[in-house]
Amino acid sequence: MPVLVLADHSEGKFKNTALELISYGKSIAKMANTKLIVATIRATDVSGLSGYGPDKVINIVNDRLGVFNAKAIADALSQLAEKESADIIVLDSSNNSKYLAPLLAVNLNAGMASGVTEVPVSLNPFVVKRVAFSSKAFVHTEIKSGKKIICLAKNSFGIKEEKTSPAAEEFTAALSEDDFKITLSAVEKTSGKITIADADVVVSGGRGLKGPENWGMVESLAEVLGAATACSKPVSDLHWRPHSEHVGQTGKPVAANLYIAIGISGAIQHLAGVNASKCKVVINTDPEAPFFKAADYGIVGDAFEIVPKLTEKLKEFKRTQ
Repeated sequence: MPVLVLADHSEGKFKNTALELISYGKSIAKMANTKLIVATIRATDVSGLSGYGPDKVINIVNDRLGVFNAKAIADALSQLAEKESADIIVLDSSNNSKYLAPLLAVNLNAGMASGVTEVPVSLNPFVVKRVAFSSKAFVHTEIKSGKKIICLAKNSFGIKEEKTSPAAEEFTAALSEDDFKITLSAVEKTSGKITIADADVVVSGGRGLKGPENWGMVESLAEVLGAATACSKPVSDLHWRPHSEHVGQTGKPVAANLYIAIGISGAIQHLAGVNASKCKVVINTDPEAPFFKAADYGIVGDAFEIVPKLTEKLKEFKRTQ
């Protein structure tokens, strides 16, 4: 029975999370000695997916799926999974998937595991390793149902190239008006910025920056690194920065390759939301700040002196490359 992966794209470009999912799905397919099917939704160009191992790419077509609708996509994906007899469906761990996965599980009568970090420990019984307690621990979970849904934690597996020549098909989902009872009233987009969800590097600031007028140095450092900007909860509560940049347990989770925290003390709720990042760098004047206990690298000092110097050094380094 094939493995089915849903590959997300934005404005026609597939995200790194999608390529990671495909790489992950391919590894499971090899373990199970089966095929990997990649599903896309209204994608205009799927040629870039062939470098990561799919045996077949199926584009779900429906004019009404131009914007995210959890129920409609769950019904469409359920129909495709039944048609292809897929037993393992792999999704990412985005906010959209948190709405989509439970609906899909109900449709398929499937067991679901979120926050999965590795390929299954075993296929029979089917056991996966997951993060637990806000990424402070791991747990092994057995899924006993015939069909299984896995939500892969971002940046937990990596992207692995494997060139294939997948067959390309289209699938027209049979959707009803009931699928579209929830309608989208407005979409707010930021342009010209890397989003926190897609960023490999995140530069984040806290109350130690003293005010919104000092945020320029955070943005300058982020620009040099090709990073997204973020902030702690108190900063967004004070309206120094928009709530869309608030990261932490009560904001957006971060699983970046590099997370730089500037002037953030490291409250437990903030640490819980960024703990999945692979490398954490902390800049703070307080040597007793809780964040230093979780940091991979720490700098005790004044951010107003350190960050501009760091930015200039990075600019010099890039000029020599």
